[in-house]
Amino acid sequence: MCNIKIKHPTSISATLREFEKSLGFKNDIKWTNFILISLYHVVGVYWSYYYTFPVKWQTVVFAGIMYVASGFGVTGGAHRLWTHRAYKAKLPLKLLLLMCFSSAGQNSLEQWVRDHRVHHKYSDTDADPHNANRGLFFSHIGWLMMKKNDEVIKRGKQIDMSDIVDDPLLKFYNRYFNYFKLMFCYILPTTLSIWLWDEKWHCAVTWQCFIRFLTVFHSELTVNSLAHAFGYKPYNKDIMPAENRFVATCSLGEGWHNYHHAFPFDYKAAEHFDIFNFGATFIKFFERIGWAYDLREATPVMINSIANRLGDGSPVQFPMSLDEGNEKSVS
Repeated sequence: MCNIKIKHPTSISATLREFEKSLGFKNDIKWTNFILISLYHVVGVYWSYYYTFPVKWQTVVFAGIMYVASGFGVTGGAHRLWTHRAYKAKLPLKLLLLMCFSSAGQNSLEQWVRDHRVHHKYSDTDADPHNANRGLFFSHIGWLMMKKNDEVIKRGKQIDMSDIVDDPLLKFYNRYFNYFKLMFCYILPTTLSIWLWDEKWHCAVTWQCFIRFLTVFHSELTVNSLAHAFGYKPYNKDIMPAENRFVATCSLGEGWHNYHHAFPFDYKAAEHFDIFNFGATFIKFFERIGWAYDLREATPVMINSIANRLGDGSPVQFPMSLDEGNEKSVS
């Protein structure tokens, strides 16, 4: 008889740990995440290759609308409102932002806010969840495939999250987040395409679950990777975050990252308005209709002062509302 020895699960775990060490990883690989993320991309490429076309124009337009809505949930909601408290929002806007954030298919709001607050406090150190010093792959997506190291966990526990965990609305939202994500990211966008204009189901899946979702997913991740590796630094030349127009364009205004790390409280996340900063444009719109208020901004004096002291000499721009958008070099 054939005598086949099957490794005990603990032996498999030990083998995986040895494999991780041989690759020089500081963190253990989160194998469930690694496999699921990798498979999602493989299936997405395969599925999109066969079912992207023919497609109805309404499906393409709707995917674009969902891209902007998902992005606004991240930029205007999780980032600028709940992480940095750059402005205040009334209940209708909070509900809209939570729905939009759900459609982005990211980690829970509580996880997102904690990770980002740690990132700002310990940017590009061992305590940063997506430390850019560990390379583009890690800072872009690798950190989602690995367990947090001890320093990240330690510092994360020290972050004040009382405004998030004690908020009744957010407490309810975080408790049922996976259901909201499933509904607003996958089920509702896909089925609307089928119900409203009779799109083929496999094409609707392509444009919402793969093309739209993965484009939003990677656009937001470029803020952690590309915006910490490429660009100029008019506000602080001694940190890794940089001004990156490509990132600003695909992430709806999040790529002016050197400015953002200098003035994280500014609701624009940029010193000026640009056509693709939908996050700032929408927040300003909601201020006009009374849903957003107490918008915080850095003043031209503050901007010029820190640029003169710490910047690399690159031109800076004052906010358009204060200086009509004219570019001014630091004197």
